Amino acid sequence: MPANGLLHRQAECFELPKGFYGVAPVLLLMGLLALARIKSLERLCFEAPGEWGHLLGLDRIPEVHTLRTKLGQMARGPQVESWSASLSQQWMEQAPELAGRLYMDGHVRVYHGHQTPLPKRYVAREKLCLRGTTDYWINDREGRPFFVVNTAANPGLIAVLRQEIIPRLKKEVPHQPREEELSADRYRFRFVIIFDREGYSPELLAELWGQRIAAQTYRKGTLEDWPVREFQEYEVVLPHGEKQRMKLAERGVWLGNKLWVRKIRRLSSDGHQTAVISTDFKSDLVQIARQMFSRWAQENWFKHMIEHFGLESLVTCQLEPVSETTRGVNPAARTLGGQIKSQATQLSRRRAEYGAGELAGPLEVERAEEYQSRQTKLRQTIESHHLSNACSDQLAAKTAEELNATETIFPGTNLRMVFKLVSD
Repeated sequence: MPANGLLHRQAECFELPKGFYGVAPVLLLMGLLALARIKSLERLCFEAPGEWGHLLGLDRIPEVHTLRTKLGQMARGPQVESWSASLSQQWMEQAPELAGRLYMDGHVRVYHGHQTPLPKRYVAREKLCLRGTTDYWINDREGRPFFVVNTAANPGLIAVLRQEIIPRLKKEVPHQPREEELSADRYRFRFVIIFDREGYSPELLAELWGQRIAAQTYRKGTLEDWPVREFQEYEVVLPHGEKQRMKLAERGVWLGNKLWVRKIRRLSSDGHQTAVISTDFKSDLVQIARQMFSRWAQENWFKHMIEHFGLESLVTCQLEPVSETTRGVNPAARTLGGQIKSQATQLSRRRAEYGAGELAGPLEVERAEEYQSRQTKLRQTIESHHLSNACSDQLAAKTAEELNATETIFPGTNLRMVFKLVSD
């Protein structure tokens, strides 16, 4: 544990009132509890305090309420963020070849209490929308974590990248090229950030490349398949040494007329083509595929932490005030956006049916009347959808005007938030 930096700068970052238990014993005890797979402090009531104390060179370990008090005192103020930042920087400096290529993914910690009605979000492993907080983890390509950003009001992965992750990475990632080196080589970048399709945005990728930060993600949308003859088989060595044969192909494309990117596709055995886009112009095709299709390392880390270290139970029992300027997706805007998308989808289908309608076979009065009646109904449906879309646009503008400054105070708590109408 000390080799991993558990006691790194602990005397500088933490301070406790004078007492029998200091900062170092508390940190060492929490590390030992994690190694012993004791997932909650309440489980200490069933452990032998004297035997655990001998491991720390003490008569006994503190009782649960004492340990909670000590941890609460250590968690006050900005010292935890300072300690975490210095620790993650130390880890990156120990493995600079891994720190230059980072994975980012969100993990929802479900909240089952009743102290505050946290916003609901979709939990993939439960396939339900549940209340909770979202943690955005930064891991290296082997799955080891560097740091985490917690959000109670989840603004989305793109907003967290812009506001929290990128500014911190620009400060902490070691061995970044100097400005003159970036100017001398138009394809050189500071580091690579890899995330899933939740962060897909041509504007975001262009913005990151403007800061000379390479990004890699999955391509959204329905795309035409590439000819099978373009794919070639490569041997891809995964981070832990596993070898896998992949059929890959590459093209250069304009992304939304904003940015020229590399598009790599992987052809599966069932014929499915997975599209990946990247602004990493230095790495070869196999390296891009290895980076993208090794994201399972981060998912495996989440699964391991949930099962063995109680990642889901690391939720505070206290309330924290949320800044009044916190921006989040307004629930009314999300509902309205879903209705607009549904109307647009139905309109597209009716147009396709209307355009594909034809009067085949011999010309008969009954068939002609049936055809005319069907086409008339489709045309009326299309016109009604046009009217609905126009009303939706007016309603969206009105909702934006009325809800842009709406303040919602959660009853019975000190958690308050200003909802802003923003896009997903």
